[in-house]
Amino acid sequence: MRTWYLAAALAPLMVALLAEPLAGQPIVRIVAYNIRHGEGMDGRVDLERIADVLRALDADVIALQEVDDRAERTGDVDQVAVLARLLGYEGFHGPHRAFQGGFYGNAILSRLPVLSMETVPVPPAGGSALAVLEVVVDLTPSGPPTTPLAIVSVHLAGSIEERMAQSESLTNRYTTSPHPVILAGDFNGVPDDAVVRSLAGSWTVPPKREPVFTYPSVAPSREIDFMMWRTGTVTGNRRRPFVVIEHRVIEEVLASDHRPILVVMEVR
Repeated sequence: MRTWYLAAALAPLMVALLAEPLAGQPIVRIVAYNIRHGEGMDGRVDLERIADVLRALDADVIALQEVDDRAERTGDVDQVAVLARLLGYEGFHGPHRAFQGGFYGNAILSRLPVLSMETVPVPPAGGSALAVLEVVVDLTPSGPPTTPLAIVSVHLAGSIEERMAQSESLTNRYTTSPHPVILAGDFNGVPDDAVVRSLAGSWTVPPKREPVFTYPSVAPSREIDFMMWRTGTVTGNRRRPFVVIEHRVIEEVLASDHRPILVVMEVR
């Protein structure tokens, strides 16, 4: 059942969906996509195909998981650099660990100005190092005041105890963030999973438009990819809310074993 977070999430979300957009407020499009190092369901590694999927979504910021950087299995290619070039974005790689002569981890692509970038270690999975990638972007690049937004590409892994430790480390890190933070990616747990339930106690986890399943891509039967956020505080301790315009799973069956998810929102 998915109802555990609906009661808490639907009321504020419905108000947000019905609210009139405010003139001059920034609207941001964010995608999360586990690309399985570019390997599609046909067994081919094809970054141009991944780029085609992403290009059609016209996102401002893209959070990617399972990305190789000069690893042997994917031809020693810097996958972030290739995707950034194909899409005309700025690209950042946040490795978990060394892998096959290169690195393996998360990535973020942005067409918004980037204020900072940090690879943040989280507790390991099965003894293997794990990290998330945080990029802070400026939503108002045309002039002051700067409106920062942190996007964190997340891939939780391992046992439920390991994933719980990872999720708690993320919540602890961002509890006092002065600006909004969005966790985006593969949480390897369905909505009733104890880890996702725990996160929903500290983060807003809005429901997607049906159908919601993201994995496996060909005939999805599980919802394990999410975006969730904390609004942070700004000058005068005013909370900066999100007004959700669109939140859905993209029907893409070939490019990866996950389907991408898209959220479009106004940041007030």
